[in-house]
Amino acid sequence: MLERIHLAVVREVERQGSLTAAAEVLHVTQSALSHSMRKLEQQLGTDIWLREGRSLRLTQAGQYLLAVANRVIPQLDLAEERLGQFAQGERGTLRIGMECHPCYQWLLKVVSPYLAAWPDVDVDVKQKFQFGGIGALFGYEIDLLVTPDPLFKPGLHFEPVFDYEQVLVVARSHPLAGAAHVKPRQLAREVLITYPVEPQRLDVFTDFLSPAGIAPKRHKTIETTDIMLQMVASGRGVAALPRWLVEEYADKMAVVPVRLGPRGIAKQIFLGAREADLGTDYLRAFIEQARQPAAARQV
Repeated sequence: MLERIHLAVVREVERQGSLTAAAEVLHVTQSALSHSMRKLEQQLGTDIWLREGRSLRLTQAGQYLLAVANRVIPQLDLAEERLGQFAQGERGTLRIGMECHPCYQWLLKVVSPYLAAWPDVDVDVKQKFQFGGIGALFGYEIDLLVTPDPLFKPGLHFEPVFDYEQVLVVARSHPLAGAAHVKPRQLAREVLITYPVEPQRLDVFTDFLSPAGIAPKRHKTIETTDIMLQMVASGRGVAALPRWLVEEYADKMAVVPVRLGPRGIAKQIFLGAREADLGTDYLRAFIEQARQPAAARQV
């Protein structure tokens, strides 16, 4: 009764805005599409759309069908892709979503030995899922999620793979450069440079400044790590980054790390996956590779 084409039609009508446009995308005639959907509505005994002039508005049943389509079609597409790869003697493609700006440099050091060990597996890194990867995992758009902030939900598994310390980054000439650690009130006079992320998702705010009731003099956002560190090195502000990343740039950028508070801020990088996929050998092998000692990856 309910077939994949019906789900595809509902999704494309919502995306394209009309039956005509959806028919073009799906490579069918509008009359065939309309007939198919009218027949489905008769079989189901409920309308999928309310027709208001030339526009269509989903009914409650239609909204439910759209939610099913958005969840099921990506799974079917993935299944077809994987089966095609198996038919050609390939293992598959490991799709990794990034929910952590500075984690990209860490990931490169994991991917290199992994590709050497698994020559019949491709790796695709999708950074568009920064700070929104849980939905991508549930939607089968990615297979692994790299994140420092796991969100534990039924059906998902998060595994810690790398420990690091979040530190303040200052120029070598900065007055704080020689300090054993920095106190929250000392940042009240500083321009704080971060990635373009909401403050409530930044450790320097949630674990350091906000509990002390302190705000920086100004909060400035920059997309790329290189530019951020160049700004810090030139005395335009300070930043908060993983210690291992700062130490990689320290010599060429004239920046130094300073501990945030006397105890510092300890963090972990997690790899998240769907529980049902944990038995996939090449996915599990990637997690194991990521858990190798930092020295082995020269991090």
